Amino acid sequence: MSSTTTAVSPSRSVFRRYLFVGLAVVIVVAVAATVAWRTRGPSKAMFVEYPMTVASDIPAALAIGPDGAVWFSIDFSNAVGVLRDGKIQRFTKKGDNVDALGLGVDAAGNAWYADGPAVAIQKISPSGEVTSFPLGTPIARLARLAVAPDGAVWFAESTSYSVTRLKDGVLTRNPIDSMRGGPFGVAVAGDGTAWATLQSANALMRISPTGEIAEYEIPTRGSAPSDIAVDGKGVVWFLEFRGNKIGRYADGKFEEFPVPEGVSAISGIAVAPDGSVWFGAMRGGLLGRLKDGRFRLFRFPREDARPFSVAADRQGNIWYADIRGFVGMLSADQAKAD
Repeated sequence: MSSTTTAVSPSRSVFRRYLFVGLAVVIVVAVAATVAWRTRGPSKAMFVEYPMTVASDIPAALAIGPDGAVWFSIDFSNAVGVLRDGKIQRFTKKGDNVDALGLGVDAAGNAWYADGPAVAIQKISPSGEVTSFPLGTPIARLARLAVAPDGAVWFAESTSYSVTRLKDGVLTRNPIDSMRGGPFGVAVAGDGTAWATLQSANALMRISPTGEIAEYEIPTRGSAPSDIAVDGKGVVWFLEFRGNKIGRYADGKFEEFPVPEGVSAISGIAVAPDGSVWFGAMRGGLLGRLKDGRFRLFRFPREDARPFSVAADRQGNIWYADIRGFVGMLSADQAKAD
């Protein structure tokens, strides 16, 4: 298939293009809610960081492979990156990947990523071989992506008003029921249930393993839900970007945790093996942890740090993609420290 390259100024950041999916605001949202549980102030921590090998590279989405390899998409670039054994490798593909928001890794170590300009979902093998799966639409606006335990690839497809499943080369589109949609975040539980955030509808969307669809309205109006994750018990965790909260959904009930005052532009969410929930704060340069209803904040060594995506590996190390040009890690020992 042929791919289309979109000419975009390299100076535009991933954070600014959150506007395209109705997520970002360019001013800091004042936090009106009072934190009702103990919050520790930012702690100094030792981060291990790996700078991009090409100065203009902007790491965006990030995912961990079964072998521990850290894959990341690169915005405004014709490459996908992987960190193995402390070294970054770039795999060249055809055409730039703009709005490189969706990335996941399957059990065989293949990385899957959403490629809007190519109007396709792409698979890249551990050795760098790229396979393309066309979406069959004239254009595509794509957001986050997740790989299910059965190898199916789920992704948010705004142009088709759908949360879409790709399995064995077959696309199955799950249309959004509400009048408003705006799918962005996608996650898949261990039992195969897919979850997504609907930004414009201010709701969560659930797709059962047998295809039944349900939507659940988030209590905070206009919260702009963004990234989403499911823990080992099936509990759904998600970010409320404009609400400046961490949301939890389980047993038919919502619970919301306002982030500490001064923390905003939250982005990326992951659940560590110990059940702690992690997220980045692009304004303030912080990595946040929510555990047992309490927040702890870890300040990055660079004041200009902008953590856009986070992931937890099997050992409990917390990885992040910093759009300033770094992939980094907070070790499990420090991540678990009280």
